[in-house]
Amino acid sequence: MRQKAKPCGQDGALTEEERKVGEDLLDTLRAKQDTCVGLAANMIGKNLAIIAVSLGPVNVLLYNPVITSRKDPYPAEEGCLSLSGVRKTLRYQTITVTYRDGNFAQHTQTFSGFPAQIIQHECDHLQGILI
Repeated sequence: MRQKAKPCGQDGALTEEERKVGEDLLDTLRAKQDTCVGLAANMIGKNLAIIAVSLGPVNVLLYNPVITSRKDPYPAEEGCLSLSGVRKTLRYQTITVTYRDGNFAQHTQTFSGFPAQIIQHECDHLQGILI
């Protein structure tokens, strides 16, 4: 988990393995929904740039997510399935993320509040960063 994740869709489309890893992430997120709100592929042993995030009633996959804008920093304390306890970190209230969906279509979306915090945490994992 300390290495940077590899981008998906190097040939302009997702491979079957990349799709399977995405489904595995969603399955794992559903199975751990009582204690988990986000996962990165490297947390399940796959060094790919994929995250799964719980956005309330919906879980979504973001392939190759990149945070392009950050606004309103604040101190946060977070837990992680990969570590025990909680740790202090700096997060941003509002972020803009560019990512690919399951059809490999590109999107740019702004997130605020807790969903933004989850995405920042998981994107850190993709960069090899543990809180």
